[in-house]
Amino acid sequence: MSKSLREQILEDEIFPSHIAIIMDGNGRWAKKRNLPRVSGHKEGINSVREIVRICGEIGISYLTLYTFSSENWARPKIEVSAIMKLLLGTIRKEINNLHQNNVRLSSIGNLQDLPSESRRGIVEGMEKTKNNTGLNLILALSYGSRQELLMAVKRIAVKIESGKLESKYISEDILSQELYTSNIPDPDLLIRTGGENRISNFLLWQLAYTELFMTNMFWPDFREKALLEAIVDYQSRQRRFGQTGEQVSA
Repeated sequence: MSKSLREQILEDEIFPSHIAIIMDGNGRWAKKRNLPRVSGHKEGINSVREIVRICGEIGISYLTLYTFSSENWARPKIEVSAIMKLLLGTIRKEINNLHQNNVRLSSIGNLQDLPSESRRGIVEGMEKTKNNTGLNLILALSYGSRQELLMAVKRIAVKIESGKLESKYISEDILSQELYTSNIPDPDLLIRTGGENRISNFLLWQLAYTELFMTNMFWPDFREKALLEAIVDYQSRQRRFGQTGEQVSA
């Protein structure tokens, strides 16, 4: 009997600790079915639920979901409002299940941009699950990587001006400590659904050596088999981090 994808993944020594996903294609999924765009977002929630469950079951430590970018505020107000309501409703509906499954919820981005009720729902969810030790589920909300880097540089500048830091001591570690992700390891694998081949202002600093997996599948269609196939593809690669293949294999 051939091994299942799960068995194949779990037996491999190369295993991603942190997976980040750009969940693209909700609107196009809905348009293809002559449905309103919000229907794509609603169906996308089912994919989120399944991917979170699978990541927890196979032992992924961190899962970062690009939920709402800082640029998404420019979308039609009716769509933005629907997404915010869907976000709040989903958190309230799912938080007990996440808590029971030992998932720890956190976020990156500017939560202050969110409507007060949505923001309160996120904060309450993070508070409820803060002591959990299983999968770390990180929602990128009102997140933009250029803005994140700019704010980090400004905070470093303030430290230099106040005498708390000398410019000669600025390093990659110093900058990393000023990012939203200061306590989170860089992603091992980035998955983007929807057929686009770009990273869309997502984790620009953190993705320096991340393996990229792009699929034409729209996010609402991305479920367990697609995730496991992406991980198998990741396990087939040789991560060199600037070295030669011979050095890595030595």
